[in-house]
Amino acid sequence: MQRIASMNTAPQRVSDIDPDEIVHAESARPAEDRRRGRAAGLNKSGRYEPVSRESFDDGWDTLDDLPPLKTEVQEERARTIITRNESPDLSFDRSINPYRGCEHGCIYCFARPTHAYMGLSPGLDFETRLFAKPNAAALLERELSKPGYIPRVIAIGTNTDPYQPLERSYQLMREILDVLDRSSHPVAIVTKSALVTRDIDILSKMAERNLVKVALSVTTLDKKLCRAMEPRASAPHKRLKAIQALSGAGIPTSVMMSPIIPALTDSEIESLLGAAAEHGAQEASFILLRLPLEVSELFRDWLLRERPDRYRHVMSLIRSMRGGKDYDARWGERMRGRGPYADQIAKRFSLAARRLGLNLRRKKLNTGDFVQPQKGGVQLDLF
Repeated sequence: MQRIASMNTAPQRVSDIDPDEIVHAESARPAEDRRRGRAAGLNKSGRYEPVSRESFDDGWDTLDDLPPLKTEVQEERARTIITRNESPDLSFDRSINPYRGCEHGCIYCFARPTHAYMGLSPGLDFETRLFAKPNAAALLERELSKPGYIPRVIAIGTNTDPYQPLERSYQLMREILDVLDRSSHPVAIVTKSALVTRDIDILSKMAERNLVKVALSVTTLDKKLCRAMEPRASAPHKRLKAIQALSGAGIPTSVMMSPIIPALTDSEIESLLGAAAEHGAQEASFILLRLPLEVSELFRDWLLRERPDRYRHVMSLIRSMRGGKDYDARWGERMRGRGPYADQIAKRFSLAARRLGLNLRRKKLNTGDFVQPQKGGVQLDLF
């Protein structure tokens, strides 16, 4: 059954909720068998919906009779593909997202709230109800061919992963890389998937012209923790092997410890960077755990299910770095946090990277050889 409530009343701030007041609402959570292989335990309606719908067990065990959640894909005919930003704490001003939602299902993903724009839940919907943009490459070629286009590095994978399982069948990323390769346009890729090695043939050609770099996001080396936290992303050892394969092919490769979760993964900083360096990574970076909007409740619910003994300590440290809140969205604060513990994480990371010879040189990609596509999908003038 579903419980329906008005969304007109402002919800209690998650940062005001004491752990003792949080109840394991098992009756309001999809049955374990239904969400096997998924990280989120909740599927509340998006914040823009007029009512909130939430499944609950009415006492007749009806939720147990429902089939397992399956991944659903809807094709979206996008009108544009390059997204612009003016964020002062980002190193890029444009990006591409060939997919909405992400089957990797990382519980901490800061992109989850974007599913609310589609009228869907940032919870299980984000992992199971996905959108693909099959016209992504054609749109890209059209946008690159516009008069006055100025090339700068395009970032891919900054929101949802371009190499999530869906890419095996759609191959949108490969089509996008083909357009970028032909036009000699630089690109920076972030992924948690070893599937990126499929495109080494294109990436290596681009690397010869200094047009590409790839970052593998590795959050933990603990397979069990990874499975619970990032259920459908590549296992840690496969990501390390991907770093090795890419680096061996001459492709500039880095490791991102993104995010670092205090009292859960921060103890691995030195060992994780060491493993990445051994496998050929040349650069390293990190982002502190971010819990915007619905992500806070989803992460706290996951933490109570998977690491209940760590709940108080983890959340206490997070709030100590976020001004007493679960999240601080201010520029300059959102990626790194502030306070003694945040400073300690940053210093440990910097010292480990320096000791391992990482970040000795930051690769700056080439924008000078761009060849503009010839009227790629742009309507010709009549006169």
